[in-house]
Amino acid sequence: QVQLVESGGGLVQPGGSLRLSCVASGSIARIYDMGWYRRAPGKQRDLVALTTSGGSADYADSVKGRFTISRDNAKNTVYLQMDSLKPDDTGVYYCNANIKPYYDYFSREYWGQGTQVTVSS
Repeated sequence: QVQLVESGGGLVQPGGSLRLSCVASGSIARIYDMGWYRRAPGKQRDLVALTTSGGSADYADSVKGRFTISRDNAKNTVYLQMDSLKPDDTGVYYCNANIKPYYDYFSREYWGQGTQVTVSS
């Protein structure tokens, strides 16, 4: 079964940096878009950054200039480099990918379990 596993979260001071990783595994034929979402305390889950299979990227306005999304297609991995972190960046970060497995006719969205990021002084 296809799985997405995030790592790299933790506790960091304001202004600090973290690098999140998400690895897709399983019977994967093709991965299309990959992205990062977050759920802040008391809020809905919102898009943070998205990258297409061609390498283009899009970001939420709140993280532009501070976060960088990238991917390594050979490793089925997407990264989120987070710099100049703010307390408002606190939340659970979820990896998302549109994946076509070998055993399915169609692609669909898959989600990771989430990794906690806490920005606090």
